[in-house]
Amino acid sequence: MNAFAIIPARGGSKGLPKKSIALLGGFPLIAYSIAVAKLSKKVERVIVSTDSEEMAEVARSFGAETPFMRPAEFARDDSPDIEFVRHAIEWLKENENQVPEYLVHLRPTTPLRKPNDIDSAIEMLTEHKDATSLRSGHEIRESPFKLFGIKDGYFTGLFPQDSRPEYWNLPRQTFPPVYQPDGYVDVLRTDFIQKTHVMHGNKILAFVSPDTGEIDKQEDFAFAEYTLKNGSWEIYDYLKKNFS
Repeated sequence: MNAFAIIPARGGSKGLPKKSIALLGGFPLIAYSIAVAKLSKKVERVIVSTDSEEMAEVARSFGAETPFMRPAEFARDDSPDIEFVRHAIEWLKENENQVPEYLVHLRPTTPLRKPNDIDSAIEMLTEHKDATSLRSGHEIRESPFKLFGIKDGYFTGLFPQDSRPEYWNLPRQTFPPVYQPDGYVDVLRTDFIQKTHVMHGNKILAFVSPDTGEIDKQEDFAFAEYTLKNGSWEIYDYLKKNFS
């Protein structure tokens, strides 16, 4: 078993410019993903895929590798993740004659993680040989069974096949739990990606993650700062000890 962390950091984020290097608790967002990978016992290398030399320099200053720059055509607003993942795999194969068995995909926009969770996720996928990948997700409070769409100006249930009268008015506990995929951790099989050219496949192992918050807008930083300051975070201690 060998696993490399792959951290994506586009330079052209429009919603929040230079989001990956915006500061949280005095450190760039990307530093938290690098730190959790460094503290993992199962991640061998930490690689950042970016099209920005500025972000590459920040990443290197916190101990990550930037062995290549991501081509601009794989760093557009509408570029799917599979493009930068395949680029990384192909670069490693062509330039280093090696491809890790696993890629641990860590998005900078989910900064608050526990290193033990990363190790547990890798272990889970290695133990489930039939799984095509692992993906994290946290339980959400509101069931989609209680939501409406609008048709011709009228609310309509999203599950017309449900024969129960006004099923949307049933107690929340009536419905099965549902999970929202998040950026906490994905673990990918590189051989599967090379064979199929897709990331996750149809047997995605579920890793139930804590909802530590994701950074998409400026206002998300307030919740992240509160969570950071009011919790115990090994990654934050690591950053303060080594990079203050």
